[in-house]
Amino acid sequence: MTTKLGAVGSPRGVRLIAQPGGAQALLRARPPQGTVGLAWLGQAGFLLKQPDLCCLIDPYLSDHLARKYAGTEFPHDRLMPPPAAAEEIRGLDLVLCSHRHSDHMDPESLPILASNNPGCRFVVPKAELKSALEIGLPSSRLMPVNAGDTLTISESASLTVLPAAHEVIRTNSLGEHHYLGFVLRMGGVTLYHSGDCVVYEGLADRLRALEVDVALLPVNGRRPQLSARGVMGNMTFDEAVGLCAAASIRLLIPHHFGLFAFNTVDRAAIEARAASPDLPVQCAVPVTNVYYILHGH
Repeated sequence: MTTKLGAVGSPRGVRLIAQPGGAQALLRARPPQGTVGLAWLGQAGFLLKQPDLCCLIDPYLSDHLARKYAGTEFPHDRLMPPPAAAEEIRGLDLVLCSHRHSDHMDPESLPILASNNPGCRFVVPKAELKSALEIGLPSSRLMPVNAGDTLTISESASLTVLPAAHEVIRTNSLGEHHYLGFVLRMGGVTLYHSGDCVVYEGLADRLRALEVDVALLPVNGRRPQLSARGVMGNMTFDEAVGLCAAASIRLLIPHHFGLFAFNTVDRAAIEARAASPDLPVQCAVPVTNVYYILHGH
């Protein structure tokens, strides 16, 4: 299935081609030069792949939270299984962790990924360097970053780090951000993964200046009763669409839904909104049993 994604009046566009098999199939595949393979891992997790780079963002592949919160007010039992086990993943070059929460910096999966992929580097917030060391990630392979940093990842990939607002922008006494977002340029495509985030002042302007093509945004929203208990929220679907429109981002891939019953939104409602003819951006609601090839402009 091929879908042309672009917009009248915009020189930028992305073609999205769905392939069967999900993350496991993409791990075995070799995306063509000048493209990016993308697979959803559930929650905020993604696998991105091009010929010289295999990258995970916020992979939550264990049942750590189900065990941690068993019998509590907010059980974290999975509504969907992980599409790949950490033990199965080889050939990994890079893992990006947007913040410390265990469904983004998984204390069970990340040490396994590090052990099985000895060349893999781990990008973590400087503010959470101690946490990354405590879960067993090797210090020699940690790349602590802060908002404003730009890194060269490979000959064809680079990373720009932005602040994220998990309802609020939070920094430590050194001005280091606890919540981060990532703009990753690879395979002729510029992707933005916001981490857990709400829309904050100036975000759209930053993204427009970076000429982002594809936005991977959380859409589970936020509720006062959860925030009051320390479960911070994210954008709603409509807010994510509005951010893309304001930043001239042509393709939205929503995420952060369908994993925990107490903190999700209905997939059917997202799909209905995504299919609306008056939606100002293109939207591809991901599934875990296919992967996607992104062809840049």
